[in-house]
Amino acid sequence: MLLAAKIVTAAVLLIHVYIVLLETVLFRTRGRRVFGLSAEKAEIVQAAMSNQGCYNGFLVAALALGLLYPDAAVARAFNVFGLCCVAVAGMWGAATVSTRILFVQTAPAVAGLALVLLA
Repeated sequence: MLLAAKIVTAAVLLIHVYIVLLETVLFRTRGRRVFGLSAEKAEIVQAAMSNQGCYNGFLVAALALGLLYPDAAVARAFNVFGLCCVAVAGMWGAATVSTRILFVQTAPAVAGLALVLLA
């Protein structure tokens, strides 16, 4: 069970690395297309998206600490915290932006959280 928890947590981490890149470095190109924004709309929301990408980077950091921290109890706490934050952010995104976020972000985080808690 512990291996499955680590695999799913790592997958959630990688999803969020991609999201960070889409919202920051790649926003004007691929990010704009993924989010379905016109060039004009992207110009308006670019600063907000970059800020959002920064926050997603903090989620990545929490999950990375959860996977890499040498003390198992501290690592588990980071995993639980990071996965809960991702799940809540995903539910908010699904409610306010697109229900697709529920499947891309929330479902993997909830699965990972369940596996971490069962491990």
